[in-house]
Amino acid sequence: MTFQIGEKVVYPNQGIGTVENISVRSFGAQFEKFYLLRFVYSSMTVMVPFSNVENIGLRKISKTNEISRILSFLSSGTCRCNADWKNRFKENTEKMQSGNLMQVAEVMKGLLLLQGDKPLSFREKKMLDRARHMLVTEISIARGISDEDAVLVLQKALSKASLTLPPVL
Repeated sequence: MTFQIGEKVVYPNQGIGTVENISVRSFGAQFEKFYLLRFVYSSMTVMVPFSNVENIGLRKISKTNEISRILSFLSSGTCRCNADWKNRFKENTEKMQSGNLMQVAEVMKGLLLLQGDKPLSFREKKMLDRARHMLVTEISIARGISDEDAVLVLQKALSKASLTLPPVL
């Protein structure tokens, strides 16, 4: 998968970044191309080798039909949660690192459902906050709306499942 300078891309578990530059570096006799990404909300930059794009899961912003599918899942889809904290955390971490927005939505919905039964651990609260952030920013960019409007869209979907979007930590 190739990206262009100026294009917004999703870096799994980090969020949305903009391709600022494409450069070539040499390592001895070997040459490697890199994307220089700047993340929208943290101003952090990272260099991603072309050869590692698929392993990392770098991808384009979701299309609006995928966003609609995710919102439908949040409002009416079923979600299972592992009862064992360690296994649940491991599964959720893998989902967050997958880069798949539907899996991020599964993490968020699962943690919101769990939160209704018992308090979340600090690490799970941080993961819920991360999932919230990733969904809000991608919905915002995919639909061309503000983050505030994206929050309202998410809240509307979750309210159909009697869930509430958590505030930012």
